[in-house]
Amino acid sequence: MFERDYNEDPFIVIWELTRACQLKCLHCRAEAQYTRDPRELSFEEGKKLIDQIYEMNNPMLVFTGGDPLMRPDVYDIADYAIKKGVRVSMTPSATPNVTKEAIQKAKEVGLARWAFSLDGPTAEIHDHFRGTKGSFDLTMRAIKYLHELEIPVQINTVISRYNVHALNEMAKLVEDLDCVLWSVFFLVPTGRGKETDMISPVEHEKVFRWLYDLSKRVKFDIKTTAAQHYRRVVIQSKLRETKDTEKHIRYEDALMKGKTGKIDGLGRAPQGVNDGSGFVFISHIGDVYPSGLLPVIAGNVRETPLAKIYRESPIFKDLRNPDKFKGKCGVCEFRHVCGGSRSRAYAMTGDYMESEPFCVYIPEALRKKDKTLN
Repeated sequence: MFERDYNEDPFIVIWELTRACQLKCLHCRAEAQYTRDPRELSFEEGKKLIDQIYEMNNPMLVFTGGDPLMRPDVYDIADYAIKKGVRVSMTPSATPNVTKEAIQKAKEVGLARWAFSLDGPTAEIHDHFRGTKGSFDLTMRAIKYLHELEIPVQINTVISRYNVHALNEMAKLVEDLDCVLWSVFFLVPTGRGKETDMISPVEHEKVFRWLYDLSKRVKFDIKTTAAQHYRRVVIQSKLRETKDTEKHIRYEDALMKGKTGKIDGLGRAPQGVNDGSGFVFISHIGDVYPSGLLPVIAGNVRETPLAKIYRESPIFKDLRNPDKFKGKCGVCEFRHVCGGSRSRAYAMTGDYMESEPFCVYIPEALRKKDKTLN
């Protein structure tokens, strides 16, 4: 993966094609509705947006929702992007819309990967979280179709108090389903998501360590979302394990520069992606956010080119400067590779520059300060 300057271009762009969806997920960021919003970006506006995305050093593009399949023109939009050379993936909801014919059509267009949500190893756990009876069975059927059509499968899982007790079973299911990537989300209390649905800061740390140990023995890749402090856990673990001086220096250099992709186990991004830094979200009506979980509008693509918003918005510029973070995040030695979840900081404090409220780590600078005071 080539280097890119996150001050100029994102690593990944998420476009919410629609907020329409047939599910009623407990944590839904979008608070999705059953019907489409007439204000959605049109097909022509979508093509213009794709042109702008491509010009920003051609980042990865993910279609999300709601449910992208609720838009009849989703395959036309995908076809336009793929023919332009954009790398596109999609995260549809597991509903009756996901037929084998629909997946076949996506394959013909050139959608290289699909991602489905599985939030528990059983129907009882998953269906409760997704708010729809039968969702688990529909998801398993959709994954079966993907395998039959030889399309790589990605599983997305939101960690919450409803499934944290069943993670070993969940990991086994991901392995049994022969998935290429397990994308693990850590709940942020925004949209329908509630603070009471979250696991505790200590549980976050335990799950991070469990994920790191898991990553060393499974064949699928693991990536995390809204869990920037997982990077710290991986780096700390690597530093403890390595006896190779050259590797140790490389990891420490990566730590200082934020180049986390140089460290095995940290995914495909060459740097630590965070809200507004390497990451940008476009809503169904064209509003631009640092991420879908950080509901602070920086502009609208109907009025301002995406590149101008991403590069020049004071919100984005602040989020790309870890030295401006407040509290312990601002002095933490891991701030350039981690930086904490800006979304969770905003959800819990109302200030996206505040410290990650669900991180148990005490930065070295504060530990030294405590020793001096004592």
